[in-house]
Amino acid sequence: MTTDPSLMPAAELLRLYRAKKLSPVEATRAALDRIAQSDHALNSYTLVTEEDALRAARESEARWAKGAPEGLVDGVPTSIKDLAMMKGLPFRRGSRLTPEGEICQEDAPPVARLREHNAVFLGKTTTPEFGWKGVTDSALCGITRNPWDTTKTPGGSSGGASASVAVGMGALALGTDGGGSIRMPAGFTGIFGLYPTAGRIPYYPTSVMGTMSQMGPMTRTVTDGALMFSVMAAPDARDWIALEPAAHAYHEGLEDGVKGMRLAWSPTLGYAKNDPGIAETVEKAVRALEAEGAIVEQVDHVFDDPREPYERLYNVGLARIYRTLTPEKQALIDPGLAQMAQNGLKIDVFSYADAHAARARYGEIVNALFQRYDLLLTPQLPLTAFEAGAEFPAGRGMRRWLDWNPFGYPFNFTNSPAATVPCGFVKGLPVALQIVGPRHREHRILKAARAYERRHPFALPKPPAAKA
Repeated sequence: MTTDPSLMPAAELLRLYRAKKLSPVEATRAALDRIAQSDHALNSYTLVTEEDALRAARESEARWAKGAPEGLVDGVPTSIKDLAMMKGLPFRRGSRLTPEGEICQEDAPPVARLREHNAVFLGKTTTPEFGWKGVTDSALCGITRNPWDTTKTPGGSSGGASASVAVGMGALALGTDGGGSIRMPAGFTGIFGLYPTAGRIPYYPTSVMGTMSQMGPMTRTVTDGALMFSVMAAPDARDWIALEPAAHAYHEGLEDGVKGMRLAWSPTLGYAKNDPGIAETVEKAVRALEAEGAIVEQVDHVFDDPREPYERLYNVGLARIYRTLTPEKQALIDPGLAQMAQNGLKIDVFSYADAHAARARYGEIVNALFQRYDLLLTPQLPLTAFEAGAEFPAGRGMRRWLDWNPFGYPFNFTNSPAATVPCGFVKGLPVALQIVGPRHREHRILKAARAYERRHPFALPKPPAAKA
């Protein structure tokens, strides 16, 4: 176990606070020092609220000193992706086209829950413009980089969140995911991430992607992810489909394991193509779960690629943003976003309705699969991280970020909860297992993820050194 507070999991920080061996001020100061020392190389934060963080940490320290903490994450350093509203701070959404002086008057629901549980907010993390793509760079914030190799992308659109958590610039990070945007960067940077069932973590304002997009935790351990999820999975009247609380907290029962669980293992879903070493590395993780007592069966074809109807819905979502901009602002938007949005403007109402009908059919297929299996296992990504600042790797005939994300967007399409679990390396870069479950069964996913982590604790990158 590390002695560096910036790299300690939230659960360990809380244990040390309780034992009065560490204070929230010391933990927050360590996280802020890590930001000062390392973020020059990663560019994961768009805004650091040092003064507010230290004030909140001192208040938390006083509560812990009295033996009266308030909330499950009292005093834990936490970051918020700049696609979520945060009271008192700008809401730029990775875009120069948003008003610089726009200050939020309220918190997004998961931010409000974290605040109620007295998380210490360090600031806001980077996102591509309006979170539109699977890597993290923008004209507003520049290029965010991968801590395992700063010439590579951390993925996106929650790339700032993933890079920051991986090196200790906060123990907890809030991400968003409309096509893999929590799971892709978690996979590229070797951390845990969870995409939940719609309504489980209330979402407001409603995403232009509808229920395909959700907010979720990004952490260095499964236990921390489950703890953060427990905090955020509380009703909020601003989300009209918000669910009632689960029967018990998500961080409880994590050690129950997978003995007797029926797991479907699909290396390709029926259409994906993996780079050399990816499927083999992920299959070792699958066999580790089998050794824990799970019953594993390979399923080569789960469904046909749902990209075309998914992309129709995605393009219309981007068009909803694009059409609100003046022609002058449209000319300044990220060219890739503009192209997808313009495609969305051409989609008629019947084609859009057909895409929704296809979504229902795919949901039926997935529901039927989960009548036979408890969970579905796949690679998270078919490749490792590629050049930072590029939407897709060069020289491979790709046109869009969706080309290299065949395991991500299908489960946004069906709104099937899914977790990213780091499970090894190919040529020094992280590889991850994806654990997909039935809707409303995040407990099951978390138990399986923890069963793997217990056997194979996640490796962390070395934080970049301070500037000379």
